[in-house]
Amino acid sequence: MDQMTKEDVLKNVRDKNVKFIQFWFTDVLGMLKSFTVSPSELEVGMNEGMGFDGSSIEGFARIEESDMIAMPDPATFSIIPWLSNGDNSAVARMFCDIQTPDGKSYEGDPRYVFKRMLKRVADMGFTLYAGPELEYFYLKDSSPAPSTLDKGGYFDIAPADMGDGLRRETVQTLQAMGIEVEYAHHEVAPSQHEIDLRYCEGLKMADIVMTYRTIVKEVAARNNIYATFMPKPLMGENGSGMHVHQSLFSGSRNSMYDEAKEYHLSDIARYYIAGLLKHAREITAVTNQWVNSYKRLVPGYEAPVYISWARRNRSTLVRVPMYKPGKEIATRLEYRSPDPACNPYLAFAVMLAAGLEGMEKKYSLPDPVEEDIYRMSRERRKELGIRALPGSLVEAIQEVENSAVVKKALGEHTFNKFVENKKIERNLYRRHVSKYELERYLPIL
Repeated sequence: MDQMTKEDVLKNVRDKNVKFIQFWFTDVLGMLKSFTVSPSELEVGMNEGMGFDGSSIEGFARIEESDMIAMPDPATFSIIPWLSNGDNSAVARMFCDIQTPDGKSYEGDPRYVFKRMLKRVADMGFTLYAGPELEYFYLKDSSPAPSTLDKGGYFDIAPADMGDGLRRETVQTLQAMGIEVEYAHHEVAPSQHEIDLRYCEGLKMADIVMTYRTIVKEVAARNNIYATFMPKPLMGENGSGMHVHQSLFSGSRNSMYDEAKEYHLSDIARYYIAGLLKHAREITAVTNQWVNSYKRLVPGYEAPVYISWARRNRSTLVRVPMYKPGKEIATRLEYRSPDPACNPYLAFAVMLAAGLEGMEKKYSLPDPVEEDIYRMSRERRKELGIRALPGSLVEAIQEVENSAVVKKALGEHTFNKFVENKKIERNLYRRHVSKYELERYLPIL
């Protein structure tokens, strides 16, 4: 289907009796923001954009330069099923690009940050395709003492899996908005779930991730359940990840495939993977942006901790799924450390930046590691040159602060705002006295 134009949007609004149109965008942390316009204002809004106060949005403008314009992207127009009542009335949404009053792209807009990276890869002759796998939990409510719905495990079905109906309703809602779903299932931890999205072009996928998270939470709330993308809500259980499958295409040809090369990986794929490995520590503050993210990135819970790559080994940071004859188009890599609470625009941007750095500088790819790295001795890891990801947000901030690759990818404004925000979070966490500390130390000290 061809991309929607402004004229298509206006026709759909008339034909489908759309009463309200929501303009969506995100702040620097990936929190979805929205305001609503009526059909009578839509044509002006699509031609000139709609103004708002950027100083009230995290990571946007200072108060003395606060005027911002939200310019809707017609290609992202979609009816919002849960807010619509058949042909009687409907509510739609469009993602927006943020601009300054003079019509220039706003450098603090995460969507623009990613679009700038996508232009860089397009200028090299490639298109990025992404296919993330987002995990999440269904809980009875959002209280500080999480209560799960079930004790089910990987691929369990009812009655062990109590979230099947919620997943089905979520998939149907995704499909109603034109989002392709590959499959859905119960994950390893109690009350943990995953819905896998069909891969597509990078910007479209980042928009889809924002829509997916909204739909998961909305469907759960309408059933009096709380859905969370918090990376590690349950102590002693697996956390939630967002494994991101990535490939580069030149036209209809998968540029990561080469029949003559070992593992069928082209030089481009090898350089790209090498770039991700080399810059993994630097980009982790963006792909895993919360204090809680680092409670997931610990040995023993299926999350990657060590920087290496493999084909079969799921303890590595980068996995290259085994090649299947006749499936050249499916050749890809899977970057396994990100979690589903990140800002997808910024996370995709820094992963792409790391890969492109490897391509441009022709980094050498180390040998794959097919051993279980969790069981390796420190000496063996040192012998293989295997480094670890940052173990805390504090360590991740130290890495990203000194990263020329991330600063170039995000742009100076977004880079500084992001790091500033993460330092505030770090300092708040350092001052916090936890229940663990009180229970462990108060009786003995």
